[in-house]
Amino acid sequence: MTLAIGQPAPDFTATATGDTTVTLSDLKGRQVVLFFYPKASTPGCTTEGGDFRDRMSDFEAANTVVLGVSRDGLRAQENFKAKQAFNFDLISDKDETVCRLFDVIKLKKLYGKEHMGIERSTLLIDAEGKLAREWRGVKVPGHVDDVLQAAQALHADA
Repeated sequence: MTLAIGQPAPDFTATATGDTTVTLSDLKGRQVVLFFYPKASTPGCTTEGGDFRDRMSDFEAANTVVLGVSRDGLRAQENFKAKQAFNFDLISDKDETVCRLFDVIKLKKLYGKEHMGIERSTLLIDAEGKLAREWRGVKVPGHVDDVLQAAQALHADA
């Protein structure tokens, strides 16, 4: 599935931390950041999640919900969230339903071996449920600041 800026984001319902179920369409009226990360409790994912955690009040001021998504099971997500004191929910997408909706499953190479995995990606969905911005193949340093600036600008224009 190809996503285009300005088009409605595909709706989904998924299991998340805190014994919650997230349905994207239920979040209309708020902006949503979906950040897809390869694996809970790995260095890059821990840094990225910590950066979102540390800027959460700024995202909330911009009327923006932050959700992390990976293929990890719910228990791994709960442990990751608790250990890192994340102040946002993590979605467990073991069957890759959400990942495939947003086209983040890619062929990757690790130590010379190829495998299908999550390409670190972030999507910003506006308060009407349309895709406003996307970042693919994300490099963690400075990324959250870029996403926050985009969320703040989008909120200011609303």
